[in-house]
Amino acid sequence: MCISKLLLSGKQAGSVLFAASLLLFSCQSEGDEGLMDITYRFEKPANFPEPTYTFENNPVTPEGFRLGRRLFFDPLLSRDGSVSCSNCHQQGLAFADGPQHPFSVGVDNQLGIRNAPPLANLAFKREFFWDGGVTHLDFVPTNAIENELEMDESLANVVDKLNQHPEYPALFKQAFGVDTITSPYMLHAFSQFMVMMISANSKYDKYVRNEGETLTDEELKGMRLFEEKCGACHSGELFSDFSFRNNGISTTFSDEGRARITEHPSDIGKFRVPSLRNIARTAPYMHNARLKTLEEVLAHYASGVQESSTLDPLLNDGAQLGILMTDEEQAQIITFLETLTDYEFIADERFQNTQ
Repeated sequence: MCISKLLLSGKQAGSVLFAASLLLFSCQSEGDEGLMDITYRFEKPANFPEPTYTFENNPVTPEGFRLGRRLFFDPLLSRDGSVSCSNCHQQGLAFADGPQHPFSVGVDNQLGIRNAPPLANLAFKREFFWDGGVTHLDFVPTNAIENELEMDESLANVVDKLNQHPEYPALFKQAFGVDTITSPYMLHAFSQFMVMMISANSKYDKYVRNEGETLTDEELKGMRLFEEKCGACHSGELFSDFSFRNNGISTTFSDEGRARITEHPSDIGKFRVPSLRNIARTAPYMHNARLKTLEEVLAHYASGVQESSTLDPLLNDGAQLGILMTDEEQAQIITFLETLTDYEFIADERFQNTQ
């Protein structure tokens, strides 16, 4: 049923308050198209920084969002029609891949070289992937499409398949007003879907925004310990400073990480500091999926850090490697990290496959 407006009752409602409460929605057809336009409006969470995405070049529309969602779930984008973006980014796992696939699985069941990172809050990031090799969200899908271990396709061939498809030309016409599909429009559709992947309604978020949520004593102890022990790297409301660091996971690096992009020896073994939002749902951990549980992660920082020439200085103070933490402190930090799980995001129907 379409709701054209919401009315306030009572003479005491002032005109400003009244105007603010009139939410005008445009109604569409039944099914998914029946969702209200406000569903597709990008809104920055109150406790978040300003977004970095260039919305002025690609504002989100209902048609563009739905088109991007369809592309995200469509294996047509892969060489043999067997792999879609959703294969490695599953909503129930906060758009990560899960323990069954510690490394991405592509066409011909080929294994990638890294653990697929979860997808969330992409509109607030400046660099993407473990090595920061892509510097704009619009170009993120290109990496997966053209990677020979993932989709093993070319943008040109994908665009050709879309133009020959019985439904996609009309969908691109609705979203962008074009008669011919080109790669920039395809990538813009992807971005309209991905920028809306905002995870900001965890127990922690509602607590810091004073939305009626409280943290237990153990969670509060864990939060204070987290700020003391982990906050230097996992800082801010996105729980990452987005720097590239060697966290002592290994002494040698077949995957050189950031150095693959910069070609500088000082970056060997450095990888992007990941956001910790939804971290309890995104095992295994680290770029190489070395650690299977949060308990293993905290134990690594407490006693498993390995020395190498590019090890982050924060993990080597000259007297010891790693971060001094007792078993009890590690458990309390994990208790806090579990408050970062956003169950609303994981269950959000907007991001489910409707095909």
